Amino acid sequence: MRMRPTLSWTPAEDLPPGTTDPGPVIDALGAGGVLVLSGAGLSTESGIPDYRGEGGSLSRHTPMTYQDFTASASARRRYWARSHLGRRTFVRARPNAGHRSVAAFGRHGLLSGVITQNVDGLHQAGGSEGVVELHGSLDRVVCLSCGAFSARRDLARRLEEANPGFDPVAGGINPDGDADLTDEQVGDFRVVPCAVCGGVLKPDVVFFGEAVPPRRVEHCRELVREATSLLVLGSSLTVMSGLRFVRQAARAGKPVLIVNRDPTRGDRYAVTRIALPLGAALTTVAGRLDVPVEDGV
Repeated sequence: MRMRPTLSWTPAEDLPPGTTDPGPVIDALGAGGVLVLSGAGLSTESGIPDYRGEGGSLSRHTPMTYQDFTASASARRRYWARSHLGRRTFVRARPNAGHRSVAAFGRHGLLSGVITQNVDGLHQAGGSEGVVELHGSLDRVVCLSCGAFSARRDLARRLEEANPGFDPVAGGINPDGDADLTDEQVGDFRVVPCAVCGGVLKPDVVFFGEAVPPRRVEHCRELVREATSLLVLGSSLTVMSGLRFVRQAARAGKPVLIVNRDPTRGDRYAVTRIALPLGAALTTVAGRLDVPVEDGV
C-alpha cells in the first residue's frame, strides 16, 4: 500500500507551549524502560540538515517520491547523481553529543529500545545497539527486480567508474543524502544497473509516498507496548510513520516526552515538549543522572 506523501503541517494555536525544564525526561529515564524515537533533528549537530526546522531542506527541496523514482528513468538519473554526491557528506558525518547520550543511556540500562526515522547510521556509529531503522539505511541498496541487497560503498565505486570527474558544487545537502544540483549539473550522469540481474537499483530506504514494511511497523508497535514511556528526539512527527507510535503510547497511558525546539504534530499527546538544542539537553540529562557520555572523536 502506498501512502500520499505528507510534507508539512500547520501547528494548531492551542498546542501546549514548550519548556526548558528537562526534569520530566530525567525522571522518565531514571525510572527506566524508555523507548527512544528519533528524527532528523538529532543529526543536525552532525552537519546533516533536517527537513522542517529553521532553514530545513523542505524550504528549497522536494524529496524524491517512490512513484517518481519507479516511473521515470530521468528521475532515477537525477536522484542517483544527487545522492552519489551527497553521500560524501554523509560518510564524513560523525555522531554528536545527542547520539552519544542515547548510547550512554542504553549502556546504563535506561532504555528499552531505539527507533530512528533517520537513514544516516549515526546512532550505531555513536554506540547504540539494536537500533530499528524505521525508514531503512543509505548504507544498503536493493534491486527492485530480483530483490538482491548490496553495500552502498560498492555502488559508489561503480558510479565513480561510470562517471569519472563528476564533482559538481552542490547548493546544499538534505537529510535523505540528496545534494542540491541543477539539471545542468546532473547532465548525462550514468546510472548503473543491478550487478546480479541488470534491474533497477534503489537505496534501501523508505521514500516519501512509500509504506514502511508491515513487519517493521509491527516490531515497533511491540516495542511501544513493552516500553514504560516514549521519548521523541528531534522529530516534527509530521509523517504518520512516526506519529502513529506516539498515538499508540498515549492511548495506552504511557507518558510521551518530546525534545524538539519547534512545535510538533505530536505535542497534544505529550506530557511535555522541551524546546532546547538536543545535544545540550541530553548532555544535561546525562549529567543529572550521573551517566557518563563518551567524548566525540
